[in-house]
Amino acid sequence: MSVTTFGALLPAVPLLAGLTGLLLPPSPRGAAIGEAAARRVAATVGIAGAAGALALAVALLVTLDGPAESSTTWIELGGLTVTLGVRLDGAAALVAVAVTTVALAVQIYSTGYLRQGPPEEPDHRYPPYAAQVSLFTAAMLLVVVSGDLILLLVGWEVMGLCSYLLIAHDRRLPEAPAAAMKAFLVTRVGDVGFLLGIALLGVSAGSFRIADVLTHDHGTTTLTAACLLLLAGVAGKSAQFPLHTWLPDAMAGPTPISALIHAATMVAAGVYAVTRLWPIFEATPTALVVLGVMASVTLLLGALAATAQDDIKRVLAWSTVSQIGYMTGALAVGSPPAALFHLLTHAAFKALLFLAAGAVIHAVGTTLMSRMGGLRRSMPVTFWCTVIGLGALAGVPPLSGFWSKEGVLAAAEQAALHGDGPAPAWVGWLVWLAGLVGVAVTAWYATRLLLGTYFGAPRTPLARPPHDPPAVLRWPVLALAVPAALLGLAGFPGWFSRQLQATLPVGPDVVSDLLPPDALIHLTPTVLLPLALLVIGAGLAWVGWRRGGGADPVAALGPLRPVFARAFRLDDVQHTLVVRTTTAIARAARTADERVVDGAVTGTGRAVGALGGRLGVLHRAALPRAAAAVLAGALLIGLAAAALIGATA
Repeated sequence: MSVTTFGALLPAVPLLAGLTGLLLPPSPRGAAIGEAAARRVAATVGIAGAAGALALAVALLVTLDGPAESSTTWIELGGLTVTLGVRLDGAAALVAVAVTTVALAVQIYSTGYLRQGPPEEPDHRYPPYAAQVSLFTAAMLLVVVSGDLILLLVGWEVMGLCSYLLIAHDRRLPEAPAAAMKAFLVTRVGDVGFLLGIALLGVSAGSFRIADVLTHDHGTTTLTAACLLLLAGVAGKSAQFPLHTWLPDAMAGPTPISALIHAATMVAAGVYAVTRLWPIFEATPTALVVLGVMASVTLLLGALAATAQDDIKRVLAWSTVSQIGYMTGALAVGSPPAALFHLLTHAAFKALLFLAAGAVIHAVGTTLMSRMGGLRRSMPVTFWCTVIGLGALAGVPPLSGFWSKEGVLAAAEQAALHGDGPAPAWVGWLVWLAGLVGVAVTAWYATRLLLGTYFGAPRTPLARPPHDPPAVLRWPVLALAVPAALLGLAGFPGWFSRQLQATLPVGPDVVSDLLPPDALIHLTPTVLLPLALLVIGAGLAWVGWRRGGGADPVAALGPLRPVFARAFRLDDVQHTLVVRTTTAIARAARTADERVVDGAVTGTGRAVGALGGRLGVLHRAALPRAAAAVLAGALLIGLAAAALIGATA
């Protein structure tokens, strides 16, 4: 079997599992045997689809000895060609392995997590949930392997639809439908720009095939406009400023879905799309300047907002916003390998953190850290897995996040001090300084989360003592702890790092990873600076917790606490300027439609009806009077005719 066949089957296997799950006959609610059987079948199909996709991704990674592409013409319309095919390289294979690994862990974890909902009653909607997870996985894999921009757009949009369905899964939570609608609408705003950017590139090149688009000589204006439009879609999908506001609210969805969205799909899609189209972005400094500013603002905004959250899932959500900022910052300074390396390590440790948080939530029955505490001894497995995840998030050596984050900072430093990047040097300075501040802030809120959840005394009496989760929840967490701890070591020179390095294409039929040959790990004396900031941030959180006698160190933020908790009230600004304005315009349009358009139609009908009624009254006369009226009319007509004849004579 050829590698291109592996690539084509990658999205097809979970797609088939998802469609099969959706076609399963519904079981009658309340029939325990029927529901249990439906759950078993849905779980089997979902897990089998994810496991099959993972096996194909691993087979692709092992057998791929160089870039490969296969495509066939699908549609030719007006001089434009749309193809069906795959475009494979080492980066695509590694991202596919990450996506399928997290998807399999989520499918297995969900069988236990959704067994009972918050009110301790069965979740009757598990079968469509498992099918939607499979469709979500298939859509992301389609984005990963697609060789055509239209095909990539299909996967891109299906992810948006699946995110809406999965965030709104638990209908018992009043905030879930609103969060799903917000995620759908905010990402759609960016997707309009993404669609227009793809259209510009396709029309300019005469083809939507990625190889043709990358090798075509686009005009400067066309290229700049297309890249800026594409960045709108990246900002929406990857939750970057100013379209970041949907991601924290998406925590209303089930915790396994939070892991899937934050770790391997959706938010990673924007970063991956830029690396896929890197040559055109590299040739557009204006777009990289916008990307660098957006990344720096997002990085700091997400980190500062995470410091003041009480909901453990919202802390992790804001940390995702910040960590994606590191990835887009690496792209802005011209280092796609560093961005992809951090994307892979982030997928491991963020999925680990969300699934570990789900185990805690199941044990204590709340998402609020202010009602947790003292779980270190009663949940030792979950505690140590969380330590690994938070250590990788903060960049503690030798965990995976340390190596990938250091790669981003080193690339930004080179761009700032030596002007090595395609963007102006000041963009490198901006990303580097924001990244260094982010290291300290990340260490602060990661330490706060660890102390507030696992140390001190329990803050809320529980109906039953907390304990580590059952095996179906515990084993996915333990499995993800391995790459979260060790994946960064693969970045040293060798097979793994070579998968993220290649040369640029020299012709439309030559494929490459589209990434410059940069090293993944940079160990220079400047590594001491982020390590010092890491110690300072973690130390300040520890000191604040100790001084407060185990109280939340967030009190040390003082008047900044409510500002950080509301993420600088940017959501309120968005609601005021966009939501209220749109609502007011919609109400005005509705009023105009009802009173002007409908009023004109209704008024005309009423006027004609009234006139007809009056004429009807005149026609309803007694027989003598009607006869006299007819004779009078005949007499008047005769007189008029006589007068007319006399005048003409």
